[in-house]
Amino acid sequence: MGEKIEKKSGSKFRILAAGDMHGDSDLTKILAIRAEKENVDLVILTGDLTGWTETKDIIKPFKDKHKKVLIIPGNWDSFATADFLANVYGVKNIHGYSVTYQNIGIFGAGGARGPGPGDISDNEIWKTLEKAHSGLKGIEKKIMVTHMHPSGSKSEFSGVPGSKSIERAIRKFKPDILLHSHIHEASGFEEIIDKTRVINVAREGRIIEI
Repeated sequence: MGEKIEKKSGSKFRILAAGDMHGDSDLTKILAIRAEKENVDLVILTGDLTGWTETKDIIKPFKDKHKKVLIIPGNWDSFATADFLANVYGVKNIHGYSVTYQNIGIFGAGGARGPGPGDISDNEIWKTLEKAHSGLKGIEKKIMVTHMHPSGSKSEFSGVPGSKSIERAIRKFKPDILLHSHIHEASGFEEIIDKTRVINVAREGRIIEI
C-alpha cells in the first residue's frame, strides 16, 4: 500500500520538482522559498541530493517551510543515505515505493548506471519500478519519478545512454508524467514519449500542476 497525501477535493495539486543539488544548500534554500511562494503541495527531489558535499540543509529548508517532500537517490547518493535523510527529516523515499493523492499515484526508482554509490543495473531499475507501480492498482493518473533518463530521449544527446528499463516502464505503466534529472546538459528538456510527458526538472526545478 502506498502512503496517502490528503488534500481537499476539487483543488489543484501543485508540485515543485528538482534534482542534481549535489549538496548545494544555498540552492535548496532558494527552492524552498520558491515552494512557499508558489504554494506547492509537494516537493519531489529526483536524486543526486548529496555526493559532492555534506547532507546538511538539503531537506531541512523544505521542512522549515512545512512542505511535504518525496525523494529518490541518484547515482551520487548511496541508498542508505537516502533512507537516512528520509528518516531524519520525516520525508518519504519512494525508491521502490508509491504514494497516492486522490486519483494521482506517484512511484519511483532512483540510482543510475555510472559512477557513485547509487550505481544500479538496468535490470534493477526495472524491478524497482515494477515493485513501486504495484501499489497503484486502479489509480487513474500517474507520475513516475526516476533519476536517470529513458532510452531514446533527447537527453541522450549528452552521449550518456538512457535506461531501456525506464523506456519500457513508460510504455507498460503509461504514466502521465516522468520526472527525472541526471543529465545536467539537458536541463529543462521536455518531450513526449508514448503519450508520457518527460521532463528533466534540473537544478532550477519545475512547477507541475495537476
